[in-house]
Amino acid sequence: MNPDASRLWRAPRWALSVLLACLAMVGPFSIDTYLPAFSGIAAALNATPVEMQQTLSAYLLGFAFMNLFHGALSDCFGRRPVVLIGLSVFTLASLGCAVAGSIGQLVFWRTVQGMSAGAGIVVSRAIIRDMFPPADAQRVMSQVTLFFGVAPAIAPIVGGFLFVHADWHSIFWFLTFVGAALFVSNWRLLPETLHPGLVQPFHVRALMREYWRLCTSKRFMMLVLASGIPFNGMFLYVLATPVFLGEHLQFAPTQFFWFFLCTIGGIMAGAAVSGRLAGRMSPQRQIMRGFRIMVAVSVVNIALNLFLPLSAFWALPLIGLFSFGWAMMVPVVTLLVLDQVPERRGMASSLQACIGSAANGLVAGVLVPLVMHSTVALALTSGALMMVGLVAWYGVRRSIAAQA
Repeated sequence: MNPDASRLWRAPRWALSVLLACLAMVGPFSIDTYLPAFSGIAAALNATPVEMQQTLSAYLLGFAFMNLFHGALSDCFGRRPVVLIGLSVFTLASLGCAVAGSIGQLVFWRTVQGMSAGAGIVVSRAIIRDMFPPADAQRVMSQVTLFFGVAPAIAPIVGGFLFVHADWHSIFWFLTFVGAALFVSNWRLLPETLHPGLVQPFHVRALMREYWRLCTSKRFMMLVLASGIPFNGMFLYVLATPVFLGEHLQFAPTQFFWFFLCTIGGIMAGAAVSGRLAGRMSPQRQIMRGFRIMVAVSVVNIALNLFLPLSAFWALPLIGLFSFGWAMMVPVVTLLVLDQVPERRGMASSLQACIGSAANGLVAGVLVPLVMHSTVALALTSGALMMVGLVAWYGVRRSIAAQA
């Protein structure tokens, strides 16, 4: 923790949470806003469904690659410069998407978007731990998750409205405006939270050695898998929304927001509960409660998809409950990840985000095309991804308890 933290931010804590949540929401906002326009973009650019899916996977893989460096660079050059440069590149990439005239151009600019969008979410995690001790950091992390949940709920509503009343280009013009507004806000308000005494020299070989040390640490990798892979159990449905909502549930683009209201409502409620439990319940118990909820929801989801006709009345609330369980435990696991390397939290956040984003990219490019046309396959895959995280947590929970 920065010893000068109390002097760096004198406004209410919730105001910093909002600022950091706005940074964290750039990535998911860039995904959710244009999903309702998938069919329109495909028709306008003469693109196949597989090519359109690549605009998602290219974004996510670009996001994953650069996440290796955002946090490490912020350990060396400061949190503030990395955030501001990331927002500048994101704004430029959104402009490129808005004027793209072919599917190839759109995939290219989406890749650049992904490479820049991760700066906000990676560095914001490090900023939280720079500024707050553990229990307070969990509360702020939960507040960030809570506020961050508002944006993806609004994004498909905005995207659907712009697509219906203007065209798909307007969605990316809107993201250009969002990037510019966030740049101005952070340029004026965001302090530098990295203490001068904790600045790390930037040496590529030394950085790669540190990454290798973390990648070969069982505790670190199991915690990363426990926090990130269950998210894909929910994110699988987000990536499949054009088919899941448009074909299976027969939703119009302007109705996509019901799905996101359930999903993000679950995330916000889970984050609120996590914040209230900070300091009152041990991290291990809180994490297990989140997993128990996800296990129960996965079992019910598979059973209903096997034996009942698909209905939005039960399908959407179940996804929301799954999101609740994930959001209840993920702030705790994320802080455990960062505290494995207290002297290089930016690097730890980078690697965590990189692994999670690489998993997202593989889910988008490989799993979603394979399973999106069957609701039973979606439910089984979601449950399997959650189980990966549960097994990872069981592999490390005793050592975490002993460390505490």
